[in-house]
Amino acid sequence: MTLNGKWKLYFSPQDSIKIISPLDLATSGMNSIPCTVPGNVELDLAENGFLPKDLFMGENIRQAEKYEIYEWWYETEFDAPAPPDSEHRMVLDFKAVDCFAEYYLNGEKIGESSNMFISKELDVTDFLKYNQKNILHVNIKSASIKGSEYDIEPNNASFVWNQTLSSINVRKAPHSYGWDIFPRALSAGIWRDVELNSKKIYDFKYTYFVLTEIKGNNGMARLIYDSKIKPEYLYKDLQFKITGVCNDNKFEHISFRKNNSGHIDFEIDNICLWWPRNYGKQDMYDINIEVTAPDGKIILEKQLVQGFRTIELRNSDIVKDGGSFDFIVNGEKIMIAGTNWVPMDVYHSRDKERYQKAFELADEIGVNMIRCWGGNVYEQQDFFDFCNEKGILVWQDFSMACHNYPQNESFFKTLSEEVIWVVSQYRHNPSLAVWAGDNEIDLMLAHRGINPDNNKITRQIIPDILYRFDPHRPYIPSSPYISEEAFKLGSKFYPEDHLWGPRDYFKSNFYTTSNAYFVSETGYHGCPSRKSIEKFIEAEYIWPYTDNPQWNLHSSDQDNRDHRTMLMHKQVLELFGEVPDNLDDYAIASQISQAEAKKFFIERVRAKMSTMGGIIWWNLLDGWPQMSDAVVDYYYEKKLAFDYIKRSSRDFIIMIDEMGDWGHRVLCANSSLKTFKGNVKITDIDSGEIFFKTDFVANPNSNTTLGKIPLMYSAKGMFLIEWTLDNGEKYFNTYLYGSPAFSFKQYKKWLEKMKG
Repeated sequence: MTLNGKWKLYFSPQDSIKIISPLDLATSGMNSIPCTVPGNVELDLAENGFLPKDLFMGENIRQAEKYEIYEWWYETEFDAPAPPDSEHRMVLDFKAVDCFAEYYLNGEKIGESSNMFISKELDVTDFLKYNQKNILHVNIKSASIKGSEYDIEPNNASFVWNQTLSSINVRKAPHSYGWDIFPRALSAGIWRDVELNSKKIYDFKYTYFVLTEIKGNNGMARLIYDSKIKPEYLYKDLQFKITGVCNDNKFEHISFRKNNSGHIDFEIDNICLWWPRNYGKQDMYDINIEVTAPDGKIILEKQLVQGFRTIELRNSDIVKDGGSFDFIVNGEKIMIAGTNWVPMDVYHSRDKERYQKAFELADEIGVNMIRCWGGNVYEQQDFFDFCNEKGILVWQDFSMACHNYPQNESFFKTLSEEVIWVVSQYRHNPSLAVWAGDNEIDLMLAHRGINPDNNKITRQIIPDILYRFDPHRPYIPSSPYISEEAFKLGSKFYPEDHLWGPRDYFKSNFYTTSNAYFVSETGYHGCPSRKSIEKFIEAEYIWPYTDNPQWNLHSSDQDNRDHRTMLMHKQVLELFGEVPDNLDDYAIASQISQAEAKKFFIERVRAKMSTMGGIIWWNLLDGWPQMSDAVVDYYYEKKLAFDYIKRSSRDFIIMIDEMGDWGHRVLCANSSLKTFKGNVKITDIDSGEIFFKTDFVANPNSNTTLGKIPLMYSAKGMFLIEWTLDNGEKYFNTYLYGSPAFSFKQYKKWLEKMKG
């Protein structure tokens, strides 16, 4: 049964009021308000008048900072049903609590937790009052105070990003302490569901399928399992019956085992495989596992949905005279065109309500990989269900980013518990492609002259756990991963890299001369529309953006620095040689700059399918209202880049390469296992003059060069690329040729012609 809904929330500065028993809260003198679970305390404070109603308007979110040193008491009452029988236990399941929490049932302490990312299960069989009222309390202490109490070793104090040392021992989302894409919001709350359930004593502890090999049309599968069974069935001949159905394909396998744990290998004839988007169908089997004792009694049973695929990451330590960072699924190289995934919201209790629109956007834009960035929380199973259904591979960072985390046994223990939970929770998903130890910590250490191999967390702790709990999936220690050899040679030799750098003109040498085989982060600013800006910037601060604290804060700088605000300004100036003097034109000019940049980054990679493995651009959707690299703002308004990326990410596109040898190559990028045939015409978007025309045949999973357009460097304009496939489907792309500055007035006319 769910315990979600209306609770009561007590709060005061931590330890200002001594609570001996939570049953005394009503007479303690603490503030109290109604609250909602799942929830975040700031949202309840805003709902009850202690904070502004709209925390995202202007600089309102800064008012929440004073509550960082408070403690919080959640309270609810519920009737508890008795367990069905003696073979069940009653369990309170807190799906996620942020962060340092103690749990009390009927005034008695029943447990504690200190990690916002993972669930907390409490066996309350012997604490409940059955068929009568029970009172439940959760006391959450200040993460700010707790974080300041840890001893900080010189190694950590010497290397810290964004002056947030108090975060490194605390298992909260790294972005909560303030990031370059999020404000400081050191929240607290019961932020995911709370349930009271009966749980079988004798049941599967886990089941876990892998596909170990593909033989022609057949697949060699393995069930890995552990269970708790009644003592009288131990070391007896237990019959394991595994059945599966997918479309018209059915399989049944029966094995006898004497052990309650182990593995069972079996073959699936004419197997239906799970494929990434554009490379095949996302077939999933409905599977039933049934364990029968010698007396004919079914003692264990489980139903699940499972996709089968093999996956490999072929990556080299360095890029030198070649290199690799390729995802191989079912024996085929998958050309990656993906997006980075950042938190859905500053206040994570609202994450789930934003899922559906985010999923629709990811599906529409056409990505085949999502990288869950290490400053995030771990997403819920709904997210993986979506990726399983749509064929979107998931790159999952563990939740560490841009810090030198503690290298001591206490932190190792804390993190190990988290990693084991996360891996055990999500390893069954066919979409889950790779684990990554963290975000940019190798990069941070290398920039300071420290060999990243010294990081025991990602070189020993995490890989040891993965070896034990998920030995069939790729792992990289960091993103980007810097091997010992790459560390010695320098950044030009990293096979996978994050291309940020100066963020100057998107065709500058920084981008065009990069040797990275795989680009796992790169982005460019795009200003939200006036419609969105008016929702989070107060009227008197909407324009101009210079010397503007609200624009600076919503460029995620709580120290009122204008670096990112003016970075967007400079990117507009770079492309057009001028900056519009009004918000509406400025917003569209900035969005044009972003759209052309993102399009260029993607097509630069797709033009090199034999020598590059893919790109994961930054990023799809904002988690709070801001000026950012996202292509959809917090209010779900699409920026121009959304449509450009959507065109550039299709399984098959025709594009124009960069100038070389007196002209531009025209080429196809086919990221599928199909052959495409048709005809293409390339014209000047202004005059309609035809520059190129031909029939084409584009082979699977490769580039095909169709010809060349002779051109001078001095020429400037836009090509319209139109093609028709043999089945009659029509598509188009564009190419901006020449060097800046381009005419903003002219470009707006081109946009109208694209719509036509």
